[in-house]
Amino acid sequence: MRTQHLPAARAVLAAALIVLGLLAGCAGRNVVQAPLDPVSSPEWATDMARFAAEDVATPPPARPVVFTGSSSVRMWESLKRDFPGVTVLNRGFGGSQVRDAVWYAEEVALRYRPRQIVLYAGDNDISEGRTPAQVVADTRAFVARVQSALPGTPVALLGIKPSPSRVHLLGFQRETNEALRTWASRQRNIAYIDVFTPMLGADGLPREELFIADRLHMNAAGYALWREIIGPYLLR
Repeated sequence: MRTQHLPAARAVLAAALIVLGLLAGCAGRNVVQAPLDPVSSPEWATDMARFAAEDVATPPPARPVVFTGSSSVRMWESLKRDFPGVTVLNRGFGGSQVRDAVWYAEEVALRYRPRQIVLYAGDNDISEGRTPAQVVADTRAFVARVQSALPGTPVALLGIKPSPSRVHLLGFQRETNEALRTWASRQRNIAYIDVFTPMLGADGLPREELFIADRLHMNAAGYALWREIIGPYLLR
């Protein structure tokens, strides 16, 4: 596992308080919460500063459906157009992992007092060698962070998408998705959305026509498919 430096003293303190809050919340239920791993990169501080600047320049809408997570969210340029009846806010930061969403939950979601949060993460985690169990544990930590700060806020978890460039990881992705699906089915206000299966062809491999040249990120057809899958889950 790579060792990363935390981006700033403020982030260290804020994240430490988050972890302590999660530990305290779990203690009352006799559940032991493993300490959260450090952020995957110090570069996310720049993204958080950009979000703050955007909020000043263009005040965000009240109680939006916040989409956050890695590059599949960040690159969704048609997000607002795709869901015209929903007030959405894009707070994706490309290359991020689930644990990064936990560390920066306040900056990417909580401060907007969202009516719903849609999270896409785990793709990069698996690619960087994290296990399905780690992805699920980090996802549970994210949900716990949300529920502690904003009780009752619905969270929709997007399954890890299959992509041609990461076809060798399909087994790990399936395992992670199934674990997330099983866990979410036992929770209140948590939905698992399967984007994995519809993105596979009849041969069981990722559909090439859904991706841009890098064979990792989606093109307009890929996002159109996501729009159809995710739309029914969104709160209006």
